[in-house]
Amino acid sequence: MRIPYQQMKQEFERVLKKFGFSPADAELCARLFAGASLDGVYSHGLNRFPLFIKYIRQGWVKVGAKPERLHAFGPLEQWHGHLGPGNLNAYHSMQRAMELAATHGIGCVALGHTNHWMRAGSYGWQAAEQGFVGICWTNTIPNMPAWGGTRPRLGNNPLVVGIPRQGGHIVLDMAMSQFSYGKLNALKLAGEQLPVVGGYDQAGQLTTDPAAILESWRPLPIGFWKGAGLSLVLDVLAALLSGGKAAWQIGEKPIEYALSQVFIAIDPTKLATDWQASVEGVIQNLVEEEGEGVFYPGQRSLRTRTENLEKGIPVEKQYWEQVQQM
Repeated sequence: MRIPYQQMKQEFERVLKKFGFSPADAELCARLFAGASLDGVYSHGLNRFPLFIKYIRQGWVKVGAKPERLHAFGPLEQWHGHLGPGNLNAYHSMQRAMELAATHGIGCVALGHTNHWMRAGSYGWQAAEQGFVGICWTNTIPNMPAWGGTRPRLGNNPLVVGIPRQGGHIVLDMAMSQFSYGKLNALKLAGEQLPVVGGYDQAGQLTTDPAAILESWRPLPIGFWKGAGLSLVLDVLAALLSGGKAAWQIGEKPIEYALSQVFIAIDPTKLATDWQASVEGVIQNLVEEEGEGVFYPGQRSLRTRTENLEKGIPVEKQYWEQVQQM
């Protein structure tokens, strides 16, 4: 099945208004969910929407809650998310970081006590589309063992870097596990194997079976011990800067909520260099040297976006029917 982008967005809006979202919040939240599916991140678009509504029903996501600034130190601010909708809190935080960057050249918003921000890359695109460099990350529930361990102690703590570029923005969106849980679920649903080993099964053997990794909760960190180390420091920084919870504390809750996140924006126009030429030179060198088989981060998302706008967004029928029945 393929569904037009506008139809999907309107259906999300209808449901969100029914659950008490203001028209403006419903429009933005629906745009972020539909935009994730539009760019091919189906696991955090349509497929995630029913779970989002379930958490609203259970009271974990507080409809109408707004982030509150607790402290400000020049270009650095600390905010409390009050367990509001995670994607709205994240969008607000990146927007505020850009406002600070417009004044100071750089801005940082650390957000505690928020909810899952859905598609991580949304906020890198948000910054790049407004001409800013955007860097952000979040901690998560413990869902990845430390290197040498067997029990989940680390989050897969997604990291995003967005860089504006006239010929197509550069947006890196990566989890600290070799394959994100969203990707593992998507491949499991499709009945496909991973292209390379991505974790361990229950017997402790490396495997390309996404279902086995989901069952064991033992995905491989990127770069083995290096990814595990990076996951740890991202968690420490998110909790330290926001005054919120670390991954181990989030793991004590019945579900994944009350997360800590960091949003950094940089205004490249404040630099006394031809930054656009610098960015373009890197991309042109990559393409000229390697040819058509190499993609810069974000390039495939742009291609998928164009195709899905033209043909409609591919949907899993079960998820689309769930939303229509809400």
